[in-house]
Amino acid sequence: MQKKEWQGNSIVILDFGSQYTQLIGRRIRSESVFSVILPHNASLEDIEERNPRGIILSGGPANVGGEGAPRLEADIFSLGIPVLGICYGMQLIAKTMGADVKKSARREFGRTVINTDLSSGLFESTPEKQHVWMSHGVKVESVPENFKIIASSGDCKIAALGNKSENIYGLQFHPEVYHTEYGKKILANFIFKICHCAADWNSESFVDMEIEKIKELVGDSRVLCAVSGGVDSTVMSLLVDRAIGNQLCPVFVDNGLLRLNEAEEVKEMLSSNLSSELVFVDAADEFLSRLKGVVGAEEKRKIIGKCFIDIFTEQSNKLGPFDFLAQGTLYPDVIESKSTFGPSATIKSHHNVGGLPDEMDFQLIEPLALLFKDEVRNVGIYLGIPEEQNKRHPFPGPGLAVRIPGEISTDKLELLKKADKIFIDDLKEFKLYDSVWQAFSVLLPVKSVGVMGDERTYQKTVVLRAVTSVDGMTADWAKLPYDFLQHVSNRIINNVDGINRVLYDISSKPPATIEWE
Repeated sequence: MQKKEWQGNSIVILDFGSQYTQLIGRRIRSESVFSVILPHNASLEDIEERNPRGIILSGGPANVGGEGAPRLEADIFSLGIPVLGICYGMQLIAKTMGADVKKSARREFGRTVINTDLSSGLFESTPEKQHVWMSHGVKVESVPENFKIIASSGDCKIAALGNKSENIYGLQFHPEVYHTEYGKKILANFIFKICHCAADWNSESFVDMEIEKIKELVGDSRVLCAVSGGVDSTVMSLLVDRAIGNQLCPVFVDNGLLRLNEAEEVKEMLSSNLSSELVFVDAADEFLSRLKGVVGAEEKRKIIGKCFIDIFTEQSNKLGPFDFLAQGTLYPDVIESKSTFGPSATIKSHHNVGGLPDEMDFQLIEPLALLFKDEVRNVGIYLGIPEEQNKRHPFPGPGLAVRIPGEISTDKLELLKKADKIFIDDLKEFKLYDSVWQAFSVLLPVKSVGVMGDERTYQKTVVLRAVTSVDGMTADWAKLPYDFLQHVSNRIINNVDGINRVLYDISSKPPATIEWE
């Protein structure tokens, strides 16, 4: 397949395990430049295959001088393209070039003021003094040959270094985080001034590339497409539909874990937007039967993932043959489910990536697996998805199963569906829905005493959750008006028999996750 022009304008990020690695990639893409994250031990061949204009080495939790610390497997400096090391990445560059790197007398963490050398292209058009975010316990103690110090702080003499003739740079601080006030500009300087990338990564180029890839991969074969009605699933299905048309067989499975009236609404929406006929499968009883008695969140996710695959296999045998299964997996799904691109820690599994058996009858097609949520929405706009559908909040693959801690039952599902519908409907009525990234209700496995009229009640508690975010990697709790929360609480308690207490979750991510399970 012929490479798209923007692929020659990409940045490769080598992941050394930093919690911010994915944020580096996101920041680069926000500049309309494509980025791809590879493991720190990627081969030179793997890196060259991406035809990058520059390479970034991420931070990481290891001590660069410690036993078992990750190293560069590929001689990236032989490529003659710019390299930027961040935190651990800078320490690794310095050590590789023969400098001393030692454990600091005290760890430096948090906001720090640095003094910069503005003659360095990395700090062009930024102030001489600026706030940055430090997070390290190891320091570069000496400057490698042909390098010079380009930034310092009170506690860190070598806060940044550079070799301008070879375009190799290092930053001890994290430019990708919000707390580094000119971090966006510093990264832009590296991308555009030093690497000379073109800002041509956009929805149109992505769609053209994926259509071409899908056509080449699929050929004359047929594709079984798992659709749910969510933004990710809808964008994915339209993209595959545009690539192969009637070779696509879209299947919507009602697992009984959807929101109130959602199955019929999704069925109607998908039928009117896809060129292929939608296959509707009512599998609610099967899912609930398999989940009976199951309490653990991870077990629920894997059971649901396995049930989806079993049903698709059954549909494949009935409607097939099919060689491919298409899914709406996103980048955060892959990142949080397993350490795919580096030694980062696993947070949780997702049904799209964590519940699949070792051997499958399908080859997976996941055209959105390198996109963040906001990028998916941009692709949705380009593909012409209706605005109301495209702005729909994220909904977990396992559905309401992960919003009912503990065992699931039909009664609990009905309570949660009713409470959640009130919450979402009121957000829309009060014009607050678009101001939050995701909102939902959680039914707790606890009861509390209440009073309604002259009667004592002993009923369940529901928690309302609303967050603001850009890509779901980090999130803050939404500061919804008190009057609105009071209105929703009253409506739920007065209209949902079985709930007598409403709470509001004010936890951010991190340290919490967005979902409760």
